Amino acid sequence: MTPKPVIHVGVDDSRRNTGALEWALRESTLRQEPLQELYVVEEKPARALAGRATGSRMLVVGRRELGTFRRLLAHSTSEAVAVEAKVPVVIVPEHWMPSDHAGPVLVALDDSDENAAVIEFAIAEATERQLPVRFVHVWDLPAMYSWDAMNVAGVGAEWTENAERHFENVAAEWRAKHPEATIQVRVRRGHVVDGVVTAAEEADAQLLVVGTRHHTRLASFLLGPVTRGVLHHAPCPLAIVPVARA
Repeated sequence: MTPKPVIHVGVDDSRRNTGALEWALRESTLRQEPLQELYVVEEKPARALAGRATGSRMLVVGRRELGTFRRLLAHSTSEAVAVEAKVPVVIVPEHWMPSDHAGPVLVALDDSDENAAVIEFAIAEATERQLPVRFVHVWDLPAMYSWDAMNVAGVGAEWTENAERHFENVAAEWRAKHPEATIQVRVRRGHVVDGVVTAAEEADAQLLVVGTRHHTRLASFLLGPVTRGVLHHAPCPLAIVPVARA
């Protein structure tokens, strides 16, 4: 189903989520699509916001900065919105100013074949802004291995080379579909959340795009651990794109 060309942004009494409003206004201007503010007073704001945005282009919400301990305990409204929503959700740090950053659009990819919606969203955002798209893949060790054993055996280098080859092939397919886009590939090894967040920091990314899969109704109440970790630590706006199971 083609989404309605409407961008929704959630606001609250504090008006502290100016980062979200600034980002949504710029998105509305770039796409030349209407922007609608959603002010929710219901007991469950995440569900209300997600419901109102159903079928639209995207929903933009703010993310307030919390201390490390509070962040570990918090189930934030932005996280709840990402769980409930059936449309892409863009979560913007409260003090984010687009004019302060000049990096590319990053898209974090896993090794599944279910990344098409995530890549399409990232390329559209990058094209609007005349920015390159950078595919980032971070792989970690299976629990049965240690880094020392991997390095001695040379397996780590082989896995990195295989991943680079695979994602260069993926990039070539998308360059053919979108010749106007500049697509880069970066492969890293290490903890996935740390690797994705570090890649965004080093690139001074203007947007980080990830996917989330709602496998069942029960599972839809929880984000995956990688998406949830990136949500709480991303240094830039984060777009969470729903991905249908193949």
